[in-house]
Amino acid sequence: MSADMPREPLTRSTEDYLKAIYQLSTDGAAVATTDLATLLALTPASVTGMIKRLSEQGLTEHERYRGVRLSVEGRRVALRMLRRHRLIEAYLVGFLGYTWDTVHAEAEHLEHAVTDQLVERMAQALGHPVFDPHGDPIPDIDGRFAEFVHVPLADVAPGETVTIRRADTRDDGRLRFLAAEGLVPGTVVTVTARQPYNGPSSVEVGGESRIVGHELATILLCSR
Repeated sequence: MSADMPREPLTRSTEDYLKAIYQLSTDGAAVATTDLATLLALTPASVTGMIKRLSEQGLTEHERYRGVRLSVEGRRVALRMLRRHRLIEAYLVGFLGYTWDTVHAEAEHLEHAVTDQLVERMAQALGHPVFDPHGDPIPDIDGRFAEFVHVPLADVAPGETVTIRRADTRDDGRLRFLAAEGLVPGTVVTVTARQPYNGPSSVEVGGESRIVGHELATILLCSR
């Protein structure tokens, strides 16, 4: 797209695509069309057509057989949407009594409707948080966010004490179970034992013992 041509207004679909590409990319690596189609629950043909339109708008860079990357402008939009989504989640939990397993779908709808002014009012009311209720980092208004190296609970050696920082899932059932077990961001846990061959971990939480299956232990990201 020519630099002097006005950009088309961003649609909800466009914003969803850009956010999805960002979430699937690792260190700026290209995202496969099939992976994007799976995440968005769309056909590969539909995704291919949309990627072409995004490229024409200067929001993505696409090489045939190599995948798609966000342009500088596409990344800016994606981070803006992530900021909206995660601040809305934090606001719903912090002020409206939502639980962390119920906020994702609400935020998916609201992120396209709220104004930038309302989002910044939410951030101010929350005290400008840097993490959402699931422990995901919230980009600041300039698209920057803190980078942390977290270790999965499944990799923490018996005898170590760590703090849960993030639950890497949006599955409602898993989030409800983790909350019921007290395995939420900010919780200090000590791994007391682990069964071999990807077996469950025994952990101590607030003086009580818990058994955490290997699959759940891989999505609980912790800091030492």
